[in-house]
Amino acid sequence: MNDNLLSIILFTPLAGMFVLLFIPSAQRTLVKLWANLTAIAGFAVSIPLALNFDASNGGYQFAEKAEWIPLLGVNYHLAVDGISMLLVMLTTLTGMIAVLSSWTAVEDRIKSYYAMLLLLQTGMLGVFVSLDFFLFYVFWEVVLVPMYFLIGVWGGPRKLYAAIKFFLYTLAGSVLMLLGILTLYFQHYQQFGFYTFEIAELMKLNMPLHLEQWVFWAFFFGFAIKVPMFPFHTWLPDAHTEAPTAGSVILAAVLLKMGTYGFIRFSLPLLPKASIDASVVQIVVALSIIGILYGALVCLMQNDWKKLVAYSSVSHLGFCTLGIFSLNPNGIAGSVIQQINHGISTGMLFLIVGVAYERRHTRDIKEYGGLAHVMPHFAKVFAFALLSSAGMPLLNGFVGEFTILQGAFEANPVWAALAVPGVVLGAAYLLWLYQRTILGQVTVSSNLHLKDLNLREWLVFAPLIAWALWIGVYPKPYFEILQKPVAQLVERVKPGYGGGAPVQAVLPRKEAR
Repeated sequence: MNDNLLSIILFTPLAGMFVLLFIPSAQRTLVKLWANLTAIAGFAVSIPLALNFDASNGGYQFAEKAEWIPLLGVNYHLAVDGISMLLVMLTTLTGMIAVLSSWTAVEDRIKSYYAMLLLLQTGMLGVFVSLDFFLFYVFWEVVLVPMYFLIGVWGGPRKLYAAIKFFLYTLAGSVLMLLGILTLYFQHYQQFGFYTFEIAELMKLNMPLHLEQWVFWAFFFGFAIKVPMFPFHTWLPDAHTEAPTAGSVILAAVLLKMGTYGFIRFSLPLLPKASIDASVVQIVVALSIIGILYGALVCLMQNDWKKLVAYSSVSHLGFCTLGIFSLNPNGIAGSVIQQINHGISTGMLFLIVGVAYERRHTRDIKEYGGLAHVMPHFAKVFAFALLSSAGMPLLNGFVGEFTILQGAFEANPVWAALAVPGVVLGAAYLLWLYQRTILGQVTVSSNLHLKDLNLREWLVFAPLIAWALWIGVYPKPYFEILQKPVAQLVERVKPGYGGGAPVQAVLPRKEAR
């Protein structure tokens, strides 16, 4: 099974989607059951990936390779290292949770809705497991279509505006990225005499700095829009606000990570000279820090519950890009862990908004208040998600933010000093949100008879709560999984950096050695 495990993981949602298309639309319960079974199966088949993953092996594992379009040098090439394995697990778990959370949230065109969710799942998984640039780009573009329809068909009042804005922004970035890919493709032919889209082959290129910089910025626009980094973030609040709950969860938890993953998997190793160029690093770090502070400040001004959580992603993902371009083991490992943490914490926050919206059909913060009196379990889960997102010690967010700030301080103490207020502001807007919605007295009569969390909603939150606690209390396995691929990445960009020293942040000294 291990020989084809990645293909099984990749195409399980797609196979389930094709079966779903043959179920009559009138059989609504059967449609929902089949979609949930497919999503559960998608997560179940990914569990052996985590269980059989060898953390001591820094290279790619579970590799599959076959010729696809030999004339163009295109192969079907899948494999994962520690970085992509964690993101695959995040994707399969989030996909299962998103489908389960939709049971009562969506009642219109449900067969098409679940088909779009399952197609989206395959596209995202393909991005994280592809080692052929052509294959990667196919999956990167596939993701746009189901997300466009999820927002445009099942979204809020301004859904078409949000969907078109999302599509145009990300398509513009994708076209620039394609130009960068083609530059590498033709450069490889000039230097080696044959065409290929293989990542390992393209890493053998030796290009002058000015050409690397050109390709870097072409990639940068594609990845930065997807993250999204300031000032390319303006599509995100609209997309989040109008998307159905499951769409927002997937968008925050997984889709945005395609951008940060692109920087780690492609920009840094393929373009090492441009990636360490002082002017490039300073621009990217400056945009990251602006995003951290700007996103947090805008959150303090929001009256829309969902838009507040959406802008928090701009701030949190700023930490992730800051860690990547600290260009040291702690910064990059912290960034990957924080990407997982953001998926867990912000996914929970969007699910929280979804639960409240299903009951009240409003996201206006002023319409809430005193929910702890009528929904005590909801208030507890919200408090957990809030503290997880704010980076409370012994919860997942603390591990990622601490390690990123340590890496940023190693690279330049000023970067860390400028980023730290983002942590404080993050706690401020989240606690203020909690105070306005949960604490105090019930001021709106419509809130007096709201139902607390039901069993299905508890099942949605339970795995995320467990994962947040695991990372917060015992992060050691995650650092071990990331240690070798991160060390190899840093060695590629900065040969001889630290003598290959392992990642030590958060680990006890004796274990880190």
